[in-house]
Amino acid sequence: MAAKKQKPKFYKMHVKTGDTVQVISGSDKGKVGEVIKALPQESKVVVQGVNLKTKHVKPQAEGESGRIVTQEYPIHSSNVMLYSTKQNVASRVCYTFTPEGKKVRMLKKTGEILDK
Repeated sequence: MAAKKQKPKFYKMHVKTGDTVQVISGSDKGKVGEVIKALPQESKVVVQGVNLKTKHVKPQAEGESGRIVTQEYPIHSSNVMLYSTKQNVASRVCYTFTPEGKKVRMLKKTGEILDK
């Protein structure tokens, strides 16, 4: 009897698409950029201007020339930290409630609320 294939698990990440983050480890350490895409199944994020790789693309049509494309690739979400553009500081995230009772994300260092 063959083993049953499980569905991929979605991991809860501290970052979302559109957040400004700072890279805290790896070759791009210290870079600040916006999260373009979040991949919760792999627990990875794609950050603008971070982890750039060059890809050589073959010509598809007749008469078209090949080209070299630079593209952002995913990095693990644990290697990024939320960043406050107002105070230029990276901070951990905590969760709090608004007076209306809505749960929102907040930066621990600055007290800045991220979710609207």
